[in-house]
Amino acid sequence: MIKKNPHWGTTLDEFLGEEGIREAAKAEALTRVVAWQLSQEMERQGITKAALAERMHTSRAQVDRILKAKGNITIETLQRAAALVGRELRLELV
Repeated sequence: MIKKNPHWGTTLDEFLGEEGIREAAKAEALTRVVAWQLSQEMERQGITKAALAERMHTSRAQVDRILKAKGNITIETLQRAAALVGRELRLELV
């Protein structure tokens, strides 16, 4: 007898909530979206990773981590990077 999937028919939000990882997944997704937007703006302006690293007074490896949304990227770091490409990071409660 094949065991039925207990999550069959649930939404992704329900599944993530049942697993206790909804908020972590949302935070990860938001960080990745902001990182993608940052990389798109850099590309639009012709800013290299090395140039952004120099502007941020950090290493190119750190810029790679930011753009890949890897590790513990802080809101402050994302705000600094956004400002250095002429954009603003906005967070809001909804």
